[in-house]
Amino acid sequence: MSETTKNKIFEYLPFIGMALYILLVQVIALLLAPPMDASDMRAVSDPQSVWNPIYYIIIVLGFTAFILLVIKLNLKWIIHATILFAVASTLYYVFFALFAMLSLDFTIVVLVPFIFSAALTILLYKFPEWYVINITGVLIGAGAGALFGISLGIIPAIILLVLLAIYDAISVYKTKHMIALAEGVMSIKVPILFIVPKSLDYSFINQEEPKKEIESEIVERGAYFMGLGDAVIPTVLVVSSNVFIPHNGFIGLPALGAIIGCMFGYMVLARSVRKGKPQAGLPFLNTGTILGFIAGSLV
Repeated sequence: MSETTKNKIFEYLPFIGMALYILLVQVIALLLAPPMDASDMRAVSDPQSVWNPIYYIIIVLGFTAFILLVIKLNLKWIIHATILFAVASTLYYVFFALFAMLSLDFTIVVLVPFIFSAALTILLYKFPEWYVINITGVLIGAGAGALFGISLGIIPAIILLVLLAIYDAISVYKTKHMIALAEGVMSIKVPILFIVPKSLDYSFINQEEPKKEIESEIVERGAYFMGLGDAVIPTVLVVSSNVFIPHNGFIGLPALGAIIGCMFGYMVLARSVRKGKPQAGLPFLNTGTILGFIAGSLV
């Protein structure tokens, strides 16, 4: 194998790693959805209401404005505490669903997830190395994707993906406030992104804060970074289509089509990012997911 070929392979490995993180989030979310649905963990009473995605968008806008304000006031500890609380809460739902699948004693199902979620959150706080962040990110990403997926019917889920794709494009290409948000939050070292190191000796803990703007949602420094939302949001439709459309086996064709479509969207995104062009992730990923879902539904 020539040196040029080896370099090209190593150049593609981080992007393959990012794709695997997205796929892992989606598969785990599909596993979590049935026990979460059976435990009535839906966030809304009517999953078919088209108003649900509107409410979610309002919450996203409000939370984004809150984070930007706190960053401007240099009160990042508030963001840190808020995100750690959200992480602990989501991890509890994840571990609760996993233990509920084992049909164990109710006391164990309630208490052990609390211990696990608290322990992992403390580890994240004390030792936010890239692999701790990635493991936590996969779990909370799958948990959030499953919770939103069982809470939104097919049409509301598609509306959410479309609205968030538009918002992502505006916030990256037009207002650029998502870039400012990413810069401000990265130094806190919480699981809002996935990290794929470029070398084995890379340490996220020891990485200096960025001194210039992040030019893409997939960023190259000592490692490649991708926002957690790029894995969570497409997963919502994957889970929704698997929960609300009858099928045999672990996964139905619409959900499988959505996963495949998401991977195609990711490949287009990765190709654009490799050319050095700033890109918002969700327009590519959500479009691929929706088209894949439609294709799977027509088979």
